[in-house]
Amino acid sequence: MKIGITLPHLGSDATRENILKIALDADKEGLDSVWVGERLLWPLKPQTPYPGTPDGSLPAFHQNVLDPLESLTYVAANTNKIKLGTCVIDMLFHNPIVLARRFATLDVLSEGRVICGLGLGWSKDEYLASNIPFELKGERADEFIQVLKKVWTDDVVEFKGKFYNIPASKIGPKPIQKPHIPIYLGGAGPKTFTRITKYADGWLPSTHGPLELIENNIKSLKAQPIKENRNPNQIKTVTLAFPQVSQEKSNSGDGGAGQRQQQSQRFPLTGTIEEIGIDIKRIKDMGVEHIIFAFVGLELDKVIDTAKQLGKFAR
Repeated sequence: MKIGITLPHLGSDATRENILKIALDADKEGLDSVWVGERLLWPLKPQTPYPGTPDGSLPAFHQNVLDPLESLTYVAANTNKIKLGTCVIDMLFHNPIVLARRFATLDVLSEGRVICGLGLGWSKDEYLASNIPFELKGERADEFIQVLKKVWTDDVVEFKGKFYNIPASKIGPKPIQKPHIPIYLGGAGPKTFTRITKYADGWLPSTHGPLELIENNIKSLKAQPIKENRNPNQIKTVTLAFPQVSQEKSNSGDGGAGQRQQQSQRFPLTGTIEEIGIDIKRIKDMGVEHIIFAFVGLELDKVIDTAKQLGKFAR
């Protein structure tokens, strides 16, 4: 299983120096990828709750967010091997031709190191600010991804849809990667999985809560391609994980059934390096091929070393 980390592009840590240091260290230490996300705005009175916190509040560090593709372009100019991914860009807030060209440009400048992670977004406020209706998101996303792939692959690009239309045109550059930049979609559920099997290369979920949830979803996803005449092995899974490392063990070490019960009660991806390693091994056994560590609250000078320690359980 490949190992990635998120870059410090959010909050007070989002500086040129921090991004460069983490990216260079990750490249030097043999990590496989670095990743960035997107946040358009931080509404004072949000219309929809944030799904990443128990009370639905949006973390304060989302008030300051460096642009994802500009950040990766800067990293591309200073690294040589490491993959450059988005987890995720909310596609519908963008013009698909413009976004396709930005991704293709980054792929050319990085010599084929880009991974395109896309989502639909959840914030009504961001949809309002983007002048995009909150309704029919799925239909719009289906067309959006088709436009991306046409811009990246077709010599003459032409598209006639319900939401997007392109007159027959030449649009370049084309990505280095063939047939196109790999596309991973966030979200979950039957409609998302159908969209993945039709148009994308894989799934990019966040790992929150019981690991059984992601395991069952992977099984559901693997069952989808048969209907779409695709080999299930062509559908990859990359997951974004949020390890919370502590020095003390979550169980008392009393052995036997009691220890196993306490281990099962531990919240996934929390505890010591060894305890989190058990979860990472399980995630790997599910068929996940790439894990991205997002260390919220961890000192920056510990990020690379912690990623390397956890990464040993993924290899």
